[in-house]
Amino acid sequence: MVKQPHGQPRAQPRRFPHSVFGVGDEPDPRFSLANERTFLAWIRTALALIAAGVALEAFGLPLNPGFRLVAALVLIVAGILTPLQAWFGWMRTEKALRSNRPLPAPVLAGPVGLAVIFAGLFVVLGLLFASAQ
Repeated sequence: MVKQPHGQPRAQPRRFPHSVFGVGDEPDPRFSLANERTFLAWIRTALALIAAGVALEAFGLPLNPGFRLVAALVLIVAGILTPLQAWFGWMRTEKALRSNRPLPAPVLAGPVGLAVIFAGLFVVLGLLFASAQ
């Protein structure tokens, strides 16, 4: 409880999510802010993946239509899954910071990276098949 100037106790504001902020002690603010910047970087990556998938299909590049569609869908699905990595990664890291434990490894970074590599392969294959025709 925090005391108000007139001696009246004031309830501590609840922070969301309680499953994170109800654990351990407050870490150094620099670490929490760095964790938040990482979260926002994942969100920017998600937006870029979705935009790339939409652009790939919307601009109608001279690719095999099947390869272009698959590459666009892979990019869009990766962009939809990336915010999950952002959210759960932020939560796990914040809990570790508050509990003074080692930082966890990102869970979905590998699958998202593989999805981008596969999308790139589909684009290259689409270009090869389009130029062969």
